[in-house]
Amino acid sequence: MTTNKTIKVKQIASGCGHLKTQIATLKGLGLGKVNKERVLVDTPEIRGMINKVSHLVKIIED
Repeated sequence: MTTNKTIKVKQIASGCGHLKTQIATLKGLGLGKVNKERVLVDTPEIRGMINKVSHLVKIIED
C-alpha cells in the first residue's frame, strides 16, 4: 500500500547563471520563476532533484 505524501517546494532564487543541468532540474520540478510554488509527491527521485538544486529552492512546511 502506498501513501501519497506530498511536499511543497518554492523557488527562492533564479536559475540564471547556473549550470544547464540545474536549470533543467528546476523545469523538471515544474519551477522556473522565482517565488513559484509546486506541490509534489514525496518520492526518492523528487528528493534527489531537490537536493541537486537545494540552493535555489526551499521546502515549505504546512
